[in-house]
Formats: sequence, C-alpha cells, structure tokens
Amino acid sequence: MADTDLPALTALRPAVLAIDGGNSKTDVALVSGDGTLLASARGPGINSHQTGVDQVMLILDAVVKQASAQAGPSRSGWVAMHTVACLANADLPEEEAEHAAAIQALGWTPTVTVVNDTFAILRAGLADEVRPHWGVGVVCGAGINCVGVGPDGRVTRFLALGTTSGDWGGGYGLGLEALWHAARAEDGRGPDTLLTGYLTSHLGVDRVEDVTLGIHKGKIGEDDLTGLAPLLLRAAEAGDDVARTVVSRLADEISVMAITAMRRLGLTGLATPVVLGGGVITARVPLLIDSVLRQLSEAAPDAKVSIIDVPPVAGAALLGLDHVKAPPAAESRLRAAYDAPRS
Repeated sequence: MADTDLPALTALRPAVLAIDGGNSKTDVALVSGDGTLLASARGPGINSHQTGVDQVMLILDAVVKQASAQAGPSRSGWVAMHTVACLANADLPEEEAEHAAAIQALGWTPTVTVVNDTFAILRAGLADEVRPHWGVGVVCGAGINCVGVGPDGRVTRFLALGTTSGDWGGGYGLGLEALWHAARAEDGRGPDTLLTGYLTSHLGVDRVEDVTLGIHKGKIGEDDLTGLAPLLLRAAEAGDDVARTVVSRLADEISVMAITAMRRLGLTGLATPVVLGGGVITARVPLLIDSVLRQLSEAAPDAKVSIIDVPPVAGAALLGLDHVKAPPAAESRLRAAYDAPRS
C-alpha cells in the first residue's frame, strides 16, 4: 500500500485491524488512525500446528466479523486499511507468509502483516515516542518464546518448537511438571507436595492417578494441563518446596532467553528495553519476577525491564499504527482506552 496521510486514514476509519491469536484465546481490535479503539471481540484460541491454517482462518474470520459488526459498515468496502496479526505458532518465516496469504485471501484489508505473537508483547511494552522501536520481548503464556530487535533493525529469534528445539516452560510445560511431581508424591517416588491436593481438587478426582489415566484415555487434554500452571504458581507462593524449585527453573529459562537475545544483538551494554508478557508472567509471582530481575540485572545492568500493562492485542494495534505512520499521540490514545475501566 502506498503511504497515505493520516487525515485520509482517519476518514477511512477504522485504519487498523489488530489480531492477537494465542493458544487460549483470540483478541481482535479495530482502531482508527487517531488511535480511537472502535471495536473489540474475543474468540477461541488457535493452533495451526494442530488444526491447520484453514481452521485457524475460520476462527479468525468469525471474530473479525464480530468486531466489524460493532464498528458498523465500512464506506471503503474493507474492514480496515491494514491488518496486523500476531499469531502464536507462526514460528517460522514461511509459516508467517502462509498465514499472511490466507488472511489476504479473506479480503479484510488491502495489506497484511503477520508476525509471531512475541512481537506484540515487545511492542506493547515499548515507549511510543522513542523510535525506532527496539528491544527484547519474552512471552510465557501457554508456551514460551522470545524475540530481539536491535536499534539497527536486526532481528533474532528462537525456533520455539518445544522440547525438540531446546525449550522448556510455559503454561503447558508447567502443567506437565505439576502433574509429574504430584504423581510421584502420591506413589511415594517423590517428596510430598501441595500439588497433589491442588490437582485432585481442581480436576474433581480422588487421586492424581485418575488424572494420568484420563490423559491416557483421551479424556483430559492439553488445555486441561495448561490450566494446572496457576496451581503450581499458587503452591510456590504458599511456600511448597517442590513448586518453588520448578518456578525457579522457569525464571532461569525466561532470563536465559532474554540474555541470549541481547548477546546475539550486542545489547547487554545498552539501556535495552526488556518486555515480559504472557499469563504466567503477568500473574506477577514475586519468586518468579524477582529472580528474573536479578538475573537480567547481573547480565545487563542497564537493561530496562518491564511487564506489559496492556493486553497483547494492543501491541498488535500499535504495530498497525506504526505501519500507517500514526503519531505518538494516537498510540497514547489507544493505550488510554485499554487503561480505562471496562465493564
């Protein structure tokens, strides 16, 4: 799309269609060129690795239609001028390109950008006034991932494909750890832990063994396991030694991802913004956050660490406003919309 001046984009409201597609939920926002949040909608999570891109597009299209119905009919025939879709499981450049082509075919907007959801986390935590936007973003939600962008535009990423690419952590991984330790505590192979009672109570079963059998028989799925992560965090806060050991390991994983990204880009000696997001991190468990802050401070003393205070879809929308060359005031207006109390 050729560059268009802001007044024209504002007249063609909305200017930006922002999508944050995660494993547990999909958020959509329609934003005008002046940063006004015009409409928003939420739908189920997406995972193209499990369901394929076509099924993902069906989910995204339904949520986009919900949001566009709120905003009213478009005079241009498009839902917006530009789509930014930040999608979990779009881990490789070719996967981003495949999703972008599929979204383009749906005809929501003249132009489309698709990136991994870590870019939304990073942009959500960066100052709007400071350009170019650069730093390191780590997301720990259902999974764990990291991206680094240097002041010169260089990008460093991780495969983030799970155990096969050296990853550990995220809600699903924590859920597995919680179950592993609870099972061993129950059968005597491991130390006692609060996790045993937490899991059986949460899932409404008599024994942890019932959970294992439920997984074996296909009655308990990945979402159920991811839902165990908050129990592990709660047990750690309650002082459970087993849970605290797992949370400490997670802090190491979050830290080493951020530090490695900074080292690759030569940023450890700079005042590098390090942005943390995802449900596990935004739970703000002190044991986890304090350890991450300590490790980052030791490796990169000047780094500026923050936890996002707006939802990731706002980061996607900010990337869209960057694309249409909106001024910082527009981006501040968008942030204010998410800061405002919502019923």
